[in-house]
Amino acid sequence: QAQLEESGGGLVQTGGSLNLSCAGSGRIFTITTCAMGWFRQAPGEEREFVAGMSWSGAITYYADSVKGRFTISRDNAKNTVSLQMSDLRPEDTAIYYCVTTPASALPQLAWEYDYWGRGTQVTVSS
Repeated sequence: QAQLEESGGGLVQTGGSLNLSCAGSGRIFTITTCAMGWFRQAPGEEREFVAGMSWSGAITYYADSVKGRFTISRDNAKNTVSLQMSDLRPEDTAIYYCVTTPASALPQLAWEYDYWGRGTQVTVSS
């Protein structure tokens, strides 16, 4: 089992920055390696894999729409993953979900992730 709790969402103007954090807890983190990442979902849209990192950090992924603007990082000792977002745009407005799943690589599809946080709202005003 794993529990994920996000923080750091909010309202920001176009061009601004936000840092999302996610704290993981539960037995899964003590018995196996886990990929961690972030999905987002805007109203009326499908969930999109925004960024992810494998347990070792050797594999990272960024959606094309966020490359160069978002940076993912993780601390395995604390079971945390962060998403530093800069140069935010109105199209980044969405609920952002922290995810994790047992894996040595980096899954990229929503159904591949077993554990989801409740989500945190990010709103970028124009």
